[in-house]
Amino acid sequence: MKIAIFASGSGSNFQALVDDAMIKESVALLVCDKPGAYVLDRAEAAGIPVFVFAPKTFADKAVFEREIVAKLQESGVEFLVLAGYMRLIGSTLLEAYENKIINLHPSLLPAFPGKDAMGQALAAGVTETGVTAHFVDAGMDTGPIIAQQSVAILPEDTVESLATRIHKVEHAFYPEVVKKIIGGQS
Repeated sequence: MKIAIFASGSGSNFQALVDDAMIKESVALLVCDKPGAYVLDRAEAAGIPVFVFAPKTFADKAVFEREIVAKLQESGVEFLVLAGYMRLIGSTLLEAYENKIINLHPSLLPAFPGKDAMGQALAAGVTETGVTAHFVDAGMDTGPIIAQQSVAILPEDTVESLATRIHKVEHAFYPEVVKKIIGGQS
């Protein structure tokens, strides 16, 4: 199954995915909405083709999503894996890849959706958070949950210390989820 990975920033989850040989051979394309993002260097080093776009150069989301869909179809992509992609997926992509888009979120959804999930968890005073892989729907972090893994919140945690531990879990967890999907075990 050919997949595309979508990322916006440094690409540490992208790297964790392509470091797995089974996943890497399935990756047909990296889609990035931030020209100059470090993930582009990671893709080049891994030999992964890239499609970069600057959203502000398009009239609206539907226009740039149509361009993305055309590129995905041209590349034979069957499934989308969001790995630090910081845009909500719009109706054009959702319709083209219905039930074929997954995302990784740094909380145990449905708790703490959206931005700053780790800050939200710390502010709430909970003792546990984690990571969730879920299918993407029209809402923000509201799609059906595929898998979750918990991470303890320590009394001395800051957003930075918790983020370090969450990222370590993500880098092991997400490749396993993606491999099950590629292998048809989702």
